[in-house]
Amino acid sequence: MSISVSTRATASRPARTRPDHCPVENWLGFLGHRWNALLLWHLSTGPKRHRELMELLPGITAKVLSERLEGLSGRGLIERQETAGFPRSVAYSLSIGGCEVAAILDQFEALPRSFARKTA
Repeated sequence: MSISVSTRATASRPARTRPDHCPVENWLGFLGHRWNALLLWHLSTGPKRHRELMELLPGITAKVLSERLEGLSGRGLIERQETAGFPRSVAYSLSIGGCEVAAILDQFEALPRSFARKTA
């Protein structure tokens, strides 16, 4: 295993070494994957059914949406609730971990306003 050295040191944060497979890079890559961050952001307003998510994300296919939901569920970020009866109803909502990630996404949403105030 090789170690990369970051040279981006500041007075408050010294340079540090990190493995080639940095967890921050892994998460940014995962959230940067098309649709993942948007799905979490839309689910932050409450549970949604598959069809609702399709309507909120123009351009996504049903297959890709199912794959993305499965991936988010596999990471423990969303939960799938299935109701008994006929017809079967399935809704997706954020897990506790998903709520934590959604809070970070909310900060990203606020960034443009913050920079606009600083440059005005």
